[in-house]
Amino acid sequence: MTETDPEDLNREIAALRREVAKLNGHRFIRIQNSVPRLIMFQFVRGLALGFGTVIGGGLLLSVVAWTLSQIDFIPIIGDWAAEIAVELDSSIEEEEQNQQLEEQIQLQEPEQ
Repeated sequence: MTETDPEDLNREIAALRREVAKLNGHRFIRIQNSVPRLIMFQFVRGLALGFGTVIGGGLLLSVVAWTLSQIDFIPIIGDWAAEIAVELDSSIEEEEQNQQLEEQIQLQEPEQ
């Protein structure tokens, strides 16, 4: 082992203290030091992750479905995509009809 000069050790300790002070002042460390802030940060992070996942998945699925519906030269995929499009259209029409019926029922009910 080599002997070190006490002044060198003091300088290195001072440099370490400056680095630790700098690290403690960092935003991430300040968030981690407070439990309520940490909980809020993780909650917002989870909301953003969930929102991004839903939006990204929806966009990806709609692009894939649209692309598949445009394919007519591959009979199996084209027919399958056409069936999906017909099913989606029929479910939308059913929903619209149900909504119209509910509106008519609400209009016919006497106010109490």
